[in-house]
Amino acid sequence: MLTVAETRKAQLAVQVLSGVFVRGDMTVVDRYVRPDYIQHNPLAPDGPEALKAFGAFWQQQFPDATYDLKRVISEGDLALLHSHAVTTPGTPGIAVFDIFRFQDGKLAEHWDVLQDVPATTANGNDMFSTLSRPQTDAPGQRRLTAYNKELVTAYVDQLLVQKDLTAIDRYAGREYHQHDPNIPDGVAGLKAGLGAYFEQFPQGSVAPKRVIAEGDLVAVHSQYVDTPGERGRAVIDLFRVRHGKIVEHWDASQDVPETSANDHTMF
Repeated sequence: MLTVAETRKAQLAVQVLSGVFVRGDMTVVDRYVRPDYIQHNPLAPDGPEALKAFGAFWQQQFPDATYDLKRVISEGDLALLHSHAVTTPGTPGIAVFDIFRFQDGKLAEHWDVLQDVPATTANGNDMFSTLSRPQTDAPGQRRLTAYNKELVTAYVDQLLVQKDLTAIDRYAGREYHQHDPNIPDGVAGLKAGLGAYFEQFPQGSVAPKRVIAEGDLVAVHSQYVDTPGERGRAVIDLFRVRHGKIVEHWDASQDVPETSANDHTMF
């Protein structure tokens, strides 16, 4: 089960995100963000004042924006939020993953990955809904957190790090719902999509950086490099595990830029 502290951290992350980007309430930054706040978003400098300025810019540039929170998971000193941001009504919007690290009860560090939502997808699914049963966005039984985290970690290592497609047969369920807009639905679609990717980029690499799990949801934050020497992409993959099999997958991918407003990498 989640500890009281972990539940509190998840709530604080939601309060800060919604305060800054939805309500325009920057007082949440003063209350819940450490003065030595470390930022990994390449568009924002370090520190709470920069976070306020970024939020104010967002409010000014996108006064009609919406920020629809889809999922929240928390483990240890980390919390992950999966959201659908729409800057201009009527447009597809952006898939957003935020990761916050806590220290002494306040937000101390932040990573994120943002991807434009395309008009159409290869699988016919959107990037946000839950299709596997039960159709809830909340994490499942928390007593299975450690088991599911170990399972997904092994799956990612065998499939994405070692490029072994047989991992799909071992770990994926017969019911498999895909939300990556570039990969077809189902197990066959996953094999075809990743098989083509591995063939196109034989020297590509995936380096997992952190794993966050709660119940049946497991998120993996990684650096994908298609060709050696490139900066690569920041990617967050979110998996749902049911009865010992992976049954659903969401993700977002963002190119690592050449320069950053802070002195940190995206990882």
